[in-house]
Amino acid sequence: MVMSTLRIVVTVIYCIICIALAAIVLLQEGKQQGLGSIGGMADTYWGKNKSRSMEGNLNKATTVVALGFYSAFICT
Repeated sequence: MVMSTLRIVVTVIYCIICIALAAIVLLQEGKQQGLGSIGGMADTYWGKNKSRSMEGNLNKATTVVALGFYSAFICT
């Protein structure tokens, strides 16, 4: 009884993590820099401060949620 309840809880957490991971990945922008990367124009303010921007926060959140995804996968 306790193991079946624990398995249900872990499965629900796993589903929530899956939805969160999909949402975070869909919120991220593409990695294309366009023609600006040819001439070296890709070093803009946003390129240099990427870790402080929303894109940097989404990258960090993706890493954390992916680790949770793998952990929940191993537990099931």
